[in-house]
Amino acid sequence: METKEEKKLSIPPRGIRAIIEAVRLGEIIKPSQYAKREAFKKHEIEEAWLNRVLTMIFYDIMKKQGLIDKAIQEVVGVTPLILDPWLRAALRVAFDIVLFHEPNANTLKNLRWKASDFISARTHPYVGMYYWDLMDKILGYKPNPKTELEKLEWEYLAPAWLIERVKTILNEETEAFFKAVNRRHEWISIRVNTLKADVDSVIERFKEEGVEVLKSERAPTVIKIKGPYDFDSSDLFKKGRIIVQEEASAVASLILNPQPGEIVVDLAAAPGGKTTHMAELMQNKGKIYAFDIDKARMKRLKDFVNRMGIKIVKPIIKDARKAPEILGEEVADKVLLDAPCTSSGTIGKNPELRWRLRESKIEEMAKLQRELLESAAKLVKPGGRILYTTCSIFLEENEENVKWFLNTHQEFRLIKLEGPYDPGFLEGTMRAWPHRHNTIGFFYALFERVT
Repeated sequence: METKEEKKLSIPPRGIRAIIEAVRLGEIIKPSQYAKREAFKKHEIEEAWLNRVLTMIFYDIMKKQGLIDKAIQEVVGVTPLILDPWLRAALRVAFDIVLFHEPNANTLKNLRWKASDFISARTHPYVGMYYWDLMDKILGYKPNPKTELEKLEWEYLAPAWLIERVKTILNEETEAFFKAVNRRHEWISIRVNTLKADVDSVIERFKEEGVEVLKSERAPTVIKIKGPYDFDSSDLFKKGRIIVQEEASAVASLILNPQPGEIVVDLAAAPGGKTTHMAELMQNKGKIYAFDIDKARMKRLKDFVNRMGIKIVKPIIKDARKAPEILGEEVADKVLLDAPCTSSGTIGKNPELRWRLRESKIEEMAKLQRELLESAAKLVKPGGRILYTTCSIFLEENEENVKWFLNTHQEFRLIKLEGPYDPGFLEGTMRAWPHRHNTIGFFYALFERVT
């Protein structure tokens, strides 16, 4: 029978080093799961139990980063943003473990001594000494929210402005929304590449590997596997038979429904989840012009396209607002605009995003989205269709943009969407919700050019 001390959180020195490095890299590499993967690989975190523990702590820090930073500021006296980045990462790790977990004595010792040694080697011995001195204050810190809204910040793990925004959208479902985005996400959504495999054979392969699998009820080629899963050593992944993609994202291509032989323009294509899905639906026949300005993400798109055996995608690293100048007008049968957005619907998947988001960004993104919609309107042929999607929950980026587009472009009509998710706040549109559908927040509007 375990003693009380044995039940407490246990992290060896290597684990402390790995989690500090992961948090540090998380400021540089996006999305954060790639930062975690790189750090764990570097520090040889191969044991399943340690990977699970460190993964849990990593995402806990991402979810609570704003609250942890407030605690750091109270203890240190300055905003963490001006601290040495390695010190900032170590403090975030220390505060999270001390405040939200129950570490054993050995973990606390490693947190003081091994973390201090590690950041001293990465930056300067004085920084490590300063961190070491702060540990007593960290151990004695107790949060003290003063207002009702501050209490909600600690309960919902989100900034006050975002809580207020969600309340105006979801009313009595606000608590359910935050519970959904804050719960531990063990299941990874994957799409099977039908050009190289079929769903049943992929499921069978996962089962042979001892991986738990669920089938999606809304997207026939999407399955969910229980993580963690090592994609780097997976033949299924390396041979292009599967790609990581959220169910709500995969549904977008099904709604647009591109056909073999059609001309399709993807106006915000990288890193390629929807682009490759459309190519599969088109049976590798026709043409997809894939626009994006992010060179690193476009490199990933090209890698996916090659790995998955796709021949019909032409990547174009240009601003999609210039697409009509590059391709000409009225050239496309279908246009997909999965618009750049605040990504507010993905805070469960990218938990640190809630603390990086700024309310002022919403208006800025809505303006860009309208400019891209103008580009889409020029590209599509009469009788052709545009699918407009975002992974935002805010009305300004979704229903408000649809109203604007229909008022501005009388040559388009809205095609009513009736599933697989729930109606949006404008008749004919559709929304996926984390708390209702167990996927990311997503918005869909399908337009048809009638003249």
